[in-house]
Amino acid sequence: MIIDEFRKLGIEIPTVLLPEKNVDLTKWAVVACDQYTSQPDYWESVARLVEENASTLNLVFPEVYLEKDSVEDRIEKINSTMRKYLKENSLIPQSAGFILVDRKTIHTESRKGLILSLDLEEYDYNKGSQTLIRATEGTVVDRLPPRIKIRENASIELPHIMVLIDDPEKTVIEPISKLTDKLQKLYDFDLMMGGGHINGYMVDNEEILQNFLKALEKLTNQQEFRSKYGVGDDKGLLLFAVGDGNHSLASAKGHWENVKKNLTNEEQLKHPARFALVELVNVHDDGLKFEPIHRVIFNVNPKHLLDSMKEFVDYTGCKTFLRFFNTKLELQRELKILENKGSHNIAFVTKTSFGIISVDSPKCTLEVGTLQAFLEEYSRINNNIKIDYIHGEDVVDTLGSGEGTIGFYLPSMNKNDLFKTVIIDGALPKKTFSMGEADEKRFYLESRKIVL
Repeated sequence: MIIDEFRKLGIEIPTVLLPEKNVDLTKWAVVACDQYTSQPDYWESVARLVEENASTLNLVFPEVYLEKDSVEDRIEKINSTMRKYLKENSLIPQSAGFILVDRKTIHTESRKGLILSLDLEEYDYNKGSQTLIRATEGTVVDRLPPRIKIRENASIELPHIMVLIDDPEKTVIEPISKLTDKLQKLYDFDLMMGGGHINGYMVDNEEILQNFLKALEKLTNQQEFRSKYGVGDDKGLLLFAVGDGNHSLASAKGHWENVKKNLTNEEQLKHPARFALVELVNVHDDGLKFEPIHRVIFNVNPKHLLDSMKEFVDYTGCKTFLRFFNTKLELQRELKILENKGSHNIAFVTKTSFGIISVDSPKCTLEVGTLQAFLEEYSRINNNIKIDYIHGEDVVDTLGSGEGTIGFYLPSMNKNDLFKTVIIDGALPKKTFSMGEADEKRFYLESRKIVL
């Protein structure tokens, strides 16, 4: 059976829930909860736009509010709203199948993906894992308990998880995208807050699913896998790499581990909490851009931080040099000169200046590794500081030049190197890259029941 063949690849064909026809989708769909975490005005604008309408804003927990006193109340309200939407039939089950998504933003004409479910038994976010589904960046285990708590009493899940396949020949998702004239269109609308436009199509045709399965199976050929990445038998097959939403998937995994303790082996096979709804995207999709994730540190003395970083890096046996500039243009010119010198050149902005901290003969492969290693140690000693992870240089410009803050600009990573790096080196440093800008992130739209 085709279901069994998909299971071997860690895939479950989901029954997706979509809003009933009277729901205004422009108010229903909101951006991933881990965006705009230092910009509460964005979320306030969303709330004003949504008003009393049915919306995923009422079903998710924007992380900008995670440190508020009303966390428990908010979680309970989310769960009760989920039950309410289900009871009132505001969410309608579709036929079992995938959903082809075509997203247009101000940055790209088209980015294509498939909504499907992945088997959490095939996923391990721990460093050094060799599972079929793996994290691309380090997972901060301390971040999981509050997210697991949100999920443990939830009746449905809404994904902002994007999972990648390495398909340079474009054999898996792209052929389906050429058949939209034969597929049922499920939605077609503009996303709020400048999020672009999105179309969705039901993929439940047996022949299309079979062709998708065959193409995906080819990516799991062991001999071709070893040749493609230049690895031996000691490296397990990596088919799915988590690009966005790793902590959400890790929370789903944690929740499933709790649930399955009380289930028989037979019950575990079909329990809905065993699976997680994701959007599958080809890393070679022309509309998928890798953007750097910058850092802004609050409640800090910039000079003390920079001096501490120089001391920290020098202690590892590297040499560091600091340069300061009056304008960002001067900074950018110097970065251009320093390109391909073999050093890590990490740019920053404070209230009084721009600058570059250069590290010769760095121990880490990527600049983000050099910076993150220091920031984690610095924040351990100085626990009053707050580190935020920022999409977009303009936001770093604004926040990093405030009183008692410093912003670090990081370069982007070549997306073609992602799978090989993860296979050989393991998970990348925390928050190494972002798939697109903040307004290109997944919007909550589709959902799925995770309780019996």
